[in-house]
Amino acid sequence: MRWIIPILILLLLQWYSFQAVKTLTSQKWIWLFYFIAVVLIIGNLLVHTLVLERNVVMEPRLMYAIGFFISLFVFQMIVSLVLLGEDVFRIPQTIYAYFSKFPGQTEFAPARREFISKLALGIASIPLVSLLYGMYRGKYNFKVLKYTLNFDDLPEAFDGFTLTQISDLHSGSFDNVEKVNYGIDLVNQQNSDVIFFTGDLVNNKTAEVLPWMEHFSKLSAPYGVYSVLGNHDYGDYAQWSTNDEKTNNFKTLCDVQKEMGWDLLLNESRFIEKSGERIALVGVENWGMGGFKRAGDLNKSLELVSESDFKILLSHDPSHWEAEVLPHPYKIHLTLSGHTHGMQFGIDIPGWFKWSPVQWRYKQWAGLYEKNQQHINVNRGFGYLAYPGRVGMWPEISVITLKRSKPTV
Repeated sequence: MRWIIPILILLLLQWYSFQAVKTLTSQKWIWLFYFIAVVLIIGNLLVHTLVLERNVVMEPRLMYAIGFFISLFVFQMIVSLVLLGEDVFRIPQTIYAYFSKFPGQTEFAPARREFISKLALGIASIPLVSLLYGMYRGKYNFKVLKYTLNFDDLPEAFDGFTLTQISDLHSGSFDNVEKVNYGIDLVNQQNSDVIFFTGDLVNNKTAEVLPWMEHFSKLSAPYGVYSVLGNHDYGDYAQWSTNDEKTNNFKTLCDVQKEMGWDLLLNESRFIEKSGERIALVGVENWGMGGFKRAGDLNKSLELVSESDFKILLSHDPSHWEAEVLPHPYKIHLTLSGHTHGMQFGIDIPGWFKWSPVQWRYKQWAGLYEKNQQHINVNRGFGYLAYPGRVGMWPEISVITLKRSKPTV
């Protein structure tokens, strides 16, 4: 029964979009081409989800099947909404004209229907082309976003200290070694003092990252590479034969990060010392709202940290910031998160306008936010998941420079 409504909606979309194509042209080969394309896209998704990859979630082939289906669905939905809106006005007018003494009034309907169909197809083509472009080029269109943050209590030795943040690799999604290596080189080219990774190394299983270990081992910085876990790193979204298999998968994922030279923080802290001064690096396991895993323990992570320390927190899910970080008695100066991907779709004009549907779910969803003299940066992610592309919300490398505010005279 739960499939009836989605199927009916899908059929309605097919009917409306096909009517638009028929209204646009009388060439039957175009009708046939459109029909075959729709069948292939929907059929490809069904084959991958129901037959080929029932036990393997979010492999590249499946994601491409999802990506083409999403592109088709958005196209058909926009066409259908425009035509449905026109029907709301056209049908009552047509019925009235039919029963009136002026049947000639119905002659406007075919011409207007053709115009509306062209309009609907034109409007729907914009997101369709954008989504297809996002799959072809957008997913590896890495952007370096640079910020400078000023703090009154930053230790003097760390004035000008730089950090690079990446997040949400989702290594099981990658399908182009050359492009991924380009992104890794771009991270290293920032020459930051330290590199942070804020979770979601894989989609579901540790095996996904094994082919990429050699590449991500190249990440290096003078003060090290530090990481935390994201919700996808626990294996909760995969099927396991036994609990031991899941436990071993998690242990291997942690070991892999150590083998790559990353210092994985599991509800613990580290200190970076420079010229007799220090800053605290605090890393929690995933803590999220809305059904996401809550393994993070902020208090445990801060056990060795004093209230006066300058603190940088790595926490995958940005919902953790308002829920536990801001209310905490200790001032945590900077929180680094990811998780949202900026939904991999949106509009982002720096300094002018920023929008994505994900903002209806997360208050802090992309970029820098500040409250009570505490900051959070939500990285848009290095990789991608489900939809194998990005539109507007490009893969991000965040570079943050810490500055000590000069005292006012």
